[in-house]
Amino acid sequence: MIKYQQDKNKLVTMAIDQKDALFTLVKSLSKSEKRQFKLYVGRLGGNVNANFISLFNLLDKVSAYDDELILKKTNIKKQQISNTKAHLYRQILVSLRFNPVHQNVKTQIREQFDFASILYNKGLYKQSLKILDKAKDLALNSGENNLAYEIVEFEKVIESQYITRSMSNRADELAEQAKELSLKNVRISKLSNLSLQLYSLMLKAGYVKDTQDSKLLTDYFEKRLPKYKGYELSFKEKLFLYKAYLWHSLIKQDFVSSYKYAQKWVDLFEENPEMKKQNPVFYLKGVNYLAESLYLIKYRKKFKKVLDNLDYDIKNENIVLNENTKTLAFLYFNQHKLNLYFLEGNFTKGLEFVKKLLEEIKRYEEHIDAHHIMVFYYKIGCMYFGAGKNEQCIYYLEKIINNKDLKMREDLLCFSRVLNLVTHYEAGIDANIEKLIVSTYKFLLKMNDLHDVQRKMISFLKNLSNIYPQDLKKEFIKLHSELKKYENHPFERRAFLYLDILSWLESKIQNVSVESIIQGKAKKLLK
Repeated sequence: MIKYQQDKNKLVTMAIDQKDALFTLVKSLSKSEKRQFKLYVGRLGGNVNANFISLFNLLDKVSAYDDELILKKTNIKKQQISNTKAHLYRQILVSLRFNPVHQNVKTQIREQFDFASILYNKGLYKQSLKILDKAKDLALNSGENNLAYEIVEFEKVIESQYITRSMSNRADELAEQAKELSLKNVRISKLSNLSLQLYSLMLKAGYVKDTQDSKLLTDYFEKRLPKYKGYELSFKEKLFLYKAYLWHSLIKQDFVSSYKYAQKWVDLFEENPEMKKQNPVFYLKGVNYLAESLYLIKYRKKFKKVLDNLDYDIKNENIVLNENTKTLAFLYFNQHKLNLYFLEGNFTKGLEFVKKLLEEIKRYEEHIDAHHIMVFYYKIGCMYFGAGKNEQCIYYLEKIINNKDLKMREDLLCFSRVLNLVTHYEAGIDANIEKLIVSTYKFLLKMNDLHDVQRKMISFLKNLSNIYPQDLKKEFIKLHSELKKYENHPFERRAFLYLDILSWLESKIQNVSVESIIQGKAKKLLK
């Protein structure tokens, strides 16, 4: 049972912190960013031979960080290394701040705020207020209510000193504006907290497992959902509201509702196209969840359309592309490309894509957390299983099973073991099958994840050695009949989201490949 307790679920991310932070930053720079940095620090002739420049040039060339190499190849002394690194790190960040690629509405507003602060400190109140007024309009029009609130609070400070400009109702206007923005910010904070907490629950335990779980989730959701009136909501309030409802419906396995809220999320950006550029991450996430929901309800036609649109947006740079959005685009597009192969049953064809994908994963592995890499491995394992490449399937499943640092997605860990068991049987690797069955059973019990579908699967595999060959087909038919009734069960159907057991059984009964079975089903998907 999922334990819905705040602050008890700790997410595990990929430990790239083991690498030196400065070295990682230098290696992340593009050619244009390196060129701009050198132009920036070279604006004064005295910087040319500075220690931090020497350090930058060295780190740019080497493949690994090494203190001894720094001492050997530069004039930096041992006691200077720490300060030189800190100085270089800051200078790189300052140069990046000036890069147009990293300029956005938030940086523009903050820059104007800083200018206004300087003018205020010089006693130039009128000029300061003028800049703040423009910055506030930009913040309000961009949905940056937190920044708008900061500006209003600053205006209040200045107006209290700049008596000559103040009108009789100016103080009341600012007080009312501050109150309104404060309420919006509190509501946005509550909604964003709720969506994040639900996401954390999904990562930790996956879908709800029973009626009690479902009730706990709904109680948790309703207790934290702030009161609101639809017409009052700003862009960001609507965004986080749809996000919270989406996660609630996903965890409850109400995939039609998750499709509904994911579509609302994407439509919100389509109705406000300027927000695509200002909030590319949120837009990409919305498209991702829309595709995920369509995949879960097997709406193939629209799924392909969403995937094609995403591919078009990426290739034509309709989305602001930086290292962050590039990583997200890579994750989402490739996960759903794999899902398309699953929907259509094109496993053998998908293996060519998998080979390219594995190379790409290596390029992005420092930017992707361990959980997402394991999801890739599970999907890749499923691809090999569907193509009848059982030993390769086992190889990728064992990467998940043997990953002792993965502390989340219990459902992913559980179904990896169930599929591993099935694949060992399918591959004829049954020397230690009894031991594997026992360990899988114990793991599922430990995770409190032993449901009827899993129990019947394990029981079947356990008794296989006692079944005569001539009776095997009859037993497959019997198991298929028993499991079929769970296909649309509100809690048991989750098993079929990870492993298409029914199609596997049908392949054994009909003596054809899993691939041909799923391809046949795909053709019947009229939508």
